[in-house]
Formats: sequence, structure tokens, C-alpha cells
Amino acid sequence: MSPYDVIVIGDVNIDLVVAGCNDIPGPGQEVLVSNMSLHVGGGAALFSLALAKLGVKVAFHGVLGEDDFGTLIRNQFSHYGIDTRFIRTSSMNNTGISIAINPENDRSFITYQGTNAELSLDQLDMESASLGRHVHLTGYRGKENHPQYVAMARKLKALGLTTSIDVGWDDTGEWYAGIFELIREVDISFMNETEAEHYTGCSAAKDCIRELSQHSRHVVLKLGAEGAVAAIAGKVNYRSGFQVPVKDTTGAGDSFNAGYIYGFLTGKPAEECLLYANACGAMSVSAYGGSTGVPDGAALMEFVTEKAGQTTDGWEAAAY
Repeated sequence: MSPYDVIVIGDVNIDLVVAGCNDIPGPGQEVLVSNMSLHVGGGAALFSLALAKLGVKVAFHGVLGEDDFGTLIRNQFSHYGIDTRFIRTSSMNNTGISIAINPENDRSFITYQGTNAELSLDQLDMESASLGRHVHLTGYRGKENHPQYVAMARKLKALGLTTSIDVGWDDTGEWYAGIFELIREVDISFMNETEAEHYTGCSAAKDCIRELSQHSRHVVLKLGAEGAVAAIAGKVNYRSGFQVPVKDTTGAGDSFNAGYIYGFLTGKPAEECLLYANACGAMSVSAYGGSTGVPDGAALMEFVTEKAGQTTDGWEAAAY
């Protein structure tokens, strides 16, 4: 048996969440806010924490600074059973920090990338990857690192591992068409609706999933509060979202991914994977911090049982 269920490579930093900041102070001014809280952040880190809370064995690959924030993150990971032996300590940069302002509304960020700037797929060696059953990739930057991601996906497949990727937002605005080559090589591809629209050129979610299904055997499209769609071998499965009070949307997509992979690794059908994913996303937004509201396995089952009457109307099953 493999020592780990999931190997994760990606970003990790500190999130300083500022709630109730209605005005950004000008020079010499001070603004009082309702709350500030410190959390572990970064998409890959939040995905890992959510999986670990669900009882999945996780090993994390990333880069942290030789500072107090780096120590805090390592301790938080260890508390939830995440193996930190593959995390590299940098002597060049401090641990990254992101300040999230007004997370309950339209979020604004001030970010110091820090050690995340040193992150590379080269950090994931094949020996360590072979210790897991599944590898989750983040940090795709289009043309800049596309060849490395395609090559890595092929190597992992040759080892008999399953893979997933959240392609993320393209800061360059290019929306590189090579993404279609990459999603053919990974087992599960996650995108949100806006990302999918940019990559496919389609303006409707149904058209996006149809286009993506031409390139990926298993693609999951996140629709926010509306729920999510999974297309597997062209067959479309839909689950509507849960209506919950929203405090902080930070990490909701990463928590969603964790819920889906949890279902996938435990052999659940797509409809149940989507159910777990939507539940993890909904519970995530109910608390400040990207992983604070994420449930353990018992709380997840309690939540989905309580919400068992949730409708799934809105999409018809189809084959593309």
C-alpha cells in the first residue's frame, strides 16, 4: 500500500484576512475594521488541509521561508497529519503573505509572493511521487511552464498514478490554447466557469463543458453558488449548490476540489463526488479563512444528510 493517498505540489502562504474594511486609508490615515485573523493560505495548501481533515493521507511539496510564518504553517500541516518532509526551506525569501480585504464582499488582495516564487515542478521528484496514489498539480502558468506540466503528467501516468489539476486564473490574459493538450494528459481537470469561458471562447457553461469534453475525459466545472458539473467520457452529471450564509469565499474552490477528490479516491460515482465537493465548498465559505470551515468526514456526512432534499434541477444529463 502507498504511504500517501495524495501528493500535492503548489503554493502555500499566510493569509491575513481583514473584515469590515469599507475604505482604504489614505496617506497618514487610519481605518478601524471589525476583525483581522491569520490563516494558512495558498490554493494547494488549502486543498491539502481540506483533504487531511477528511482523513486523506497527504504529503505536501512546496517552499517556505526560514521564519516564524514558515514554522506556523509546518505546525498547522503537522497538526492535521500532512507530511511536511518534502517542503523545502528557502534562504533567499520569506514565506509569502496575502492580505485579503473585505472577504465577505468583493475581495481585494495585497500579496507578497515570497517563497512561492521559487516553486517548480522540478521539486516533485519521481521517487517521492511514487509514494502516493494520486498527484494534484497547481501553479500552471500557460506558455511559461506548459512543457514541464505535460511532461510531468505523462511521467506520473507511466508510474500508474492518477492525477488532477486546477488550472487556475491566467494572470497574463493569454489563456494559452496549449491547455487542451495538458488536460488530455491528466485524469481530472478542474476549472471555474469564468476560466472555462476564457479558454474555450464560449459564453455559456453548457457550451464550455461540451468543448472541454472534446479534450478531457474527466472535466469538472465549478459554477459557484449554482453548483457544479462533471463530464466523464462525455456524460454530464450536475449537482446544484447549497444555500448558506457567506462569510469568506477564500479557498472555496480548493475545498470543492478536495471534496471531489475525496469522493474519487473512495470510489464514489460522479454524482456523489459532486455532492461532497459542493458541501465542502459551502462549508468553507461559512467561516473566515480558507480552511477554517472545512469539515471532517463526520461533519461532511452530517451536512449532506441534513441537506438531502437539495434539488439537482437545471441541467439535463447528456452525452457529448
